[in-house]
Amino acid sequence: MSKLTGLSFEEAMEELEKIVDKLEEGDVPLEEAINTYKRGMELSKFCHDKLKNVEEQLAEIVQDNGQKEAFSIGEEE
Repeated sequence: MSKLTGLSFEEAMEELEKIVDKLEEGDVPLEEAINTYKRGMELSKFCHDKLKNVEEQLAEIVQDNGQKEAFSIGEEE
């Protein structure tokens, strides 16, 4: 697995977009396409994990007294 350490979410998304464009062109030799696809999957997982982490952080609200509370949006009647 290639190193993704130090890569920002935005950089990973940009690289992933380039990979998708390259593979959609269809002019990539099979071996290169496989390696490119693997890199794309690594980037996809990296981005998914980053988003999941942010989602978990945003799911809690820190109250004025420092207590954490689950964040939820109530439905209006």
